[in-house]
Amino acid sequence: MDLLAKLTELGFTEYEAKVYLALLDDYPASGYQISKTAGVPRSMVYEALGRLKLRGAVLETPDERATLYRPLPPDVLLDNHEAAQRRLIDELRAGLTGLYQAHEEDFVWSIRGRDALLAYARELIGRAQREVFLVLDDPDVASLEEVITATCQRGVPTSAVLTGAASLRCGQVVRHPPLESQLHELAGMLVVVVDGTEALVAASDAGRTMTATVTRNRNLVLIVRQFIWMELFAQRIFAHMDDELLARLEPGDRQVLESAKREA
Repeated sequence: MDLLAKLTELGFTEYEAKVYLALLDDYPASGYQISKTAGVPRSMVYEALGRLKLRGAVLETPDERATLYRPLPPDVLLDNHEAAQRRLIDELRAGLTGLYQAHEEDFVWSIRGRDALLAYARELIGRAQREVFLVLDDPDVASLEEVITATCQRGVPTSAVLTGAASLRCGQVVRHPPLESQLHELAGMLVVVVDGTEALVAASDAGRTMTATVTRNRNLVLIVRQFIWMELFAQRIFAHMDDELLARLEPGDRQVLESAKREA
């Protein structure tokens, strides 16, 4: 793990991160010692130490010969940072939510990036009140299972079409056969429809940033919802088709339905 990079992601400057890591390795230490160990210029080490003291990340004690420094233990440092971030997020949530009002609109919006669209999907599922319809591949089951399970436990009817091998022990679940998923180009898709009012549709595209389409357009939402409903219905019916009925079908249709029957 690149600890230097992780600390900079947390908000440390490069020099601050180098100083803190050097102190973890060897303390107590003077500014001169830290400069040598951390590879930070003498002209910058005391500035970095000053900022770290303001963060509460280092402690100092006067010595007869020189001021000595020691690091705040990592667990304490990270707990303090986590608590501060949580307070900040809670304050922002209260303030920003007060400014935002959802509007009924017919626009079609785009979200770029898998992390961003998964965050929106979690928010959608988490605020469902009446129903949730889903199409999920294996990575999306892993990413969204927690919020889906919590939604089921709230008593919200949840239905899912799974296009991979993962399992979901929540609500009504059917498994879409691999052959049919390939024919329908469903493999890798993520679809979420909540309360019949909003839909998210995303598809993976090798080599490109994943993009989701989000809309509250009533007609489009109904089409997406009906598609998932029909897939759920069809898979339940396919599971009960006997060999005699399958034998009457065209070869191509029979191959797809036999695949569905095997997977049921």
